[in-house]
Amino acid sequence: MANPKLNVKKGDTVVVLSGKDKGKQGKIVQAMPAKGKVIVEQINVVKRHTKPSVKYPQGGIIEKEMPLHVCKVQLICPACGKPTRVAHKQVNGKNARACKKCGEVIDQTKAKD
Repeated sequence: MANPKLNVKKGDTVVVLSGKDKGKQGKIVQAMPAKGKVIVEQINVVKRHTKPSVKYPQGGIIEKEMPLHVCKVQLICPACGKPTRVAHKQVNGKNARACKKCGEVIDQTKAKD
C-alpha cells in the first residue's frame, strides 16, 4: 500500500479539533505520512521518565511532544486566518493547495533567480 498523502506540511499552522488540547493552535514540527501523524509544537506534551543515557546524562522527567493523528488537526489559512479544508488547484502547471473558504493559494511557488 502506498503512503497516504497528507493535506498539511511541516511549518503549517494548525488547530486541534479534538482531545485534551482542543482549540489550541500550533506549528507542525514534523509530519509522518507513513503513519498518518503529525507533531505540533507545544501540543500533546507528555512527561517521560528516562534513565540516564548519552543523550540525557542526568536522566529524570523530560517533557516531550507526542504525535497526533492527522484527522485531529485542521489547517489554518494564512490569508483569511480561519480553519479550513484543503482544495487542490493547478497553478502554473503545478499542483498547489488552496483554501476552501477564501480560495487563496496556500503554497507559494518560490521562483529561482
